[in-house]
Amino acid sequence: MNARSTEARHSASTGLHANASGEVLALALDSQINALNALRPAFPAIEKAAEAGAAALRSGHKMAYAGAGSSGLMAMADCLELSGTFGVPVDRTPMLFAGGAEALLHMRGSVEDDPVLAQDDVERAGLGEGDVLLTVSASGSTPYALAAAEAAQAAGAVVVGIANVPDTLLLATADIPVLIDTGAEIIAGSTRLGAATAQKAALNLLSVMVGIKLGHVHDGHMVNLVADNAKLVARAARIVGELAQVPPPVAEAALLATKGAVKSAILVARGMAPDEASAALERTEGHLAPLLD
Repeated sequence: MNARSTEARHSASTGLHANASGEVLALALDSQINALNALRPAFPAIEKAAEAGAAALRSGHKMAYAGAGSSGLMAMADCLELSGTFGVPVDRTPMLFAGGAEALLHMRGSVEDDPVLAQDDVERAGLGEGDVLLTVSASGSTPYALAAAEAAQAAGAVVVGIANVPDTLLLATADIPVLIDTGAEIIAGSTRLGAATAQKAALNLLSVMVGIKLGHVHDGHMVNLVADNAKLVARAARIVGELAQVPPPVAEAALLATKGAVKSAILVARGMAPDEASAALERTEGHLAPLLD
């Protein structure tokens, strides 16, 4: 345990409890910023992971997430946003969280040590050939995360392992290892801090790349969003208006004609019939660029 870099004492933590509040805040923020800087060496691995995830979703398979404790919460935060941001069906992005929904209200450390629970969760998610599992563990040795990775691999899925400690079992097991070497925490061992911040940022980067590779992002707009509240309905209309270069009434009419499908609405606002727009997007595998540029 003591050999893990995340368990080591941070060089700035001596006397932390006695420092002035402003100094504590500055040190804590600096440790978070340093953790984020650890992402740059991981860019090639994150890009490879995003390509695998996009390929799975493009072919009708799943991109699942798995984790326990703070790492699981970071994974869940990214997982739950994919539907609203990119319009990915929720059944294609299952979340495997140690202890399930009950553990979200009362975090229990014991569940992260249960490999049988992980194996059951992998089976319940139906992971297999063509799927991808993004497994997150700060230490790279959490039993739940390791068992989930091994079970998913045995079922034929590709495993992406994200860890904050080098030379760990999760990184050795994963088909695509992603090391974010964040080092010691300002509070030794509290990986909900720098390690978790870096994990969430890594998953943000990964899912942005997945969205782009699937054609769900165009000129920085989420063109495959699911507009299921007033804010998103208004955003969808703004996106259609800007990308099609039409006034709001035309954008709104196009969205109505396409039943809220933003990509198709952009093409309809530019003169296509709804069926023609759908067929055109099918030919480009959902990418707007070949149809607009």
